[in-house]
Amino acid sequence: MSISATDGVASTTRTTFSRSTRIAQHIGADAAAVWRLLATAEEYPTWSSTTVSLEGQIVLGSTIKLVSTLDPTRTFKLKVTEFEPNTRLTFANAMFARTCSLSSGAEGTRVEIVERIGGPLYPLVARRIPPLERNFERFTADLKKAAEGTTGGHARG
Repeated sequence: MSISATDGVASTTRTTFSRSTRIAQHIGADAAAVWRLLATAEEYPTWSSTTVSLEGQIVLGSTIKLVSTLDPTRTFKLKVTEFEPNTRLTFANAMFARTCSLSSGAEGTRVEIVERIGGPLYPLVARRIPPLERNFERFTADLKKAAEGTTGGHARG
């Protein structure tokens, strides 16, 4: 598993009816350590500087309530639409989907996060949605630090 020059750098692609933001990050920990962080709602505020609160259980079909630092006055209700332990997790609502994909290797775990916001009403609300790149970069840096801290910075197989 190689580390890319773009690790930890988010990019956004826009169309008339959608916007997708993507980031990939190599983490020097096994997928189970990364997954534990991503799948434990009550722990998010302890390791993620982009999360004010996250309520509910992260299990397939459940609804969680997220308050992000991007807009601390708003609570996002998101459904867990994909839940494949150590591999894939998706939170979604009518206009939004965020997927975290994990792939393991001898040197750790590669995490890719893609968030798509879109639909027929997207052009009406697009200007009110803040840029996500810095938020993604902070989130993945926090995830990397927390996951590597749980394993002493070494991948376990």
